[in-house]
Amino acid sequence: MDAVLKPEIRKKPILKQEIAFIIIHLLPLGALFTGATTFDWILCAFFYFFRMFWITGGYHRYFAHKSYKTSRWFQFVIAFMAQTSAQKGALWWAAHHRHHHRYSDTPADPHSMKIYGFWYSHVGWIVGPDFKETDYKTIGDYAKYPELVWLNKYHLVPPTILALVIMALGAIVDGGSITAMFSTAGFSALFIGFFLSTVILYHGTFSINSIMHKFGRQRYQTGDESRNSIWLALLTMGEGWHNNHHYYEVASRQGFFWWEIDITYYLLKGLQSVGFIWELKGVPKHIKFSTDKKHAQELKRQYEQSHSSAPTQEKMTEEDVAA
Repeated sequence: MDAVLKPEIRKKPILKQEIAFIIIHLLPLGALFTGATTFDWILCAFFYFFRMFWITGGYHRYFAHKSYKTSRWFQFVIAFMAQTSAQKGALWWAAHHRHHHRYSDTPADPHSMKIYGFWYSHVGWIVGPDFKETDYKTIGDYAKYPELVWLNKYHLVPPTILALVIMALGAIVDGGSITAMFSTAGFSALFIGFFLSTVILYHGTFSINSIMHKFGRQRYQTGDESRNSIWLALLTMGEGWHNNHHYYEVASRQGFFWWEIDITYYLLKGLQSVGFIWELKGVPKHIKFSTDKKHAQELKRQYEQSHSSAPTQEKMTEEDVAA
């Protein structure tokens, strides 16, 4: 057993390759020189949740797990919006996440807290040199689209555009004109509305890799350490139902029961209602009410038998009435 759980040898981060990541964490301090307005903080909160939705509903539930369908043009929109998070390309993100599910909490898992500890699972695997490249073979179903490959290669284009948009918003609202983009009004919006919300977004997302494999409750036996937490579900718009997700990963909803708040799923339902996406995958009854995969198969057989016997009973009742 010990041999199976022996960690892989992972390389240490190369500092000069992570300067940008460090700078992003430091740039919000620029607000100490520009000040920050109420509008800047509104931008910060809005763009945290706005981009969290595209991460959870786009990177995760669409590209990694194909939990619903959409058109080719809108999948590009999904990828673009998700990449405004500055969490690399959609193909990179989804390929590594698929690898995580395939090897969850084993030595081959890119970010197992059980094997590699909290800090490595939270951020070490990202800043280390082992997982920099996109595994196009794992994400071949989407790598066949050249526009997604282009966007994945030039993954900094979306966040750069968003940063400029946020500067323009700050200039218009706090500076009175878009020409104030490169004044204090624009830069304070950039530091707080873009960079601070990006840093918070990083760690909100990373928490699912680390905290959700240690703290919380397990409803299902998944063979790994995935857990559920209402608090992380609220912070990440539904991703906190992580044990649910690891048990049945193809579902478009991760809050399996009505009381499990899953804001991403509600927004996906909204997109479905206006025709942008379709065929959201649900959670079968035998999955919801089981405890492990063996139990799920037993329940499935019971439900199928019950369903198949229902017409016979109905027919017998009608015949009895006719007699």
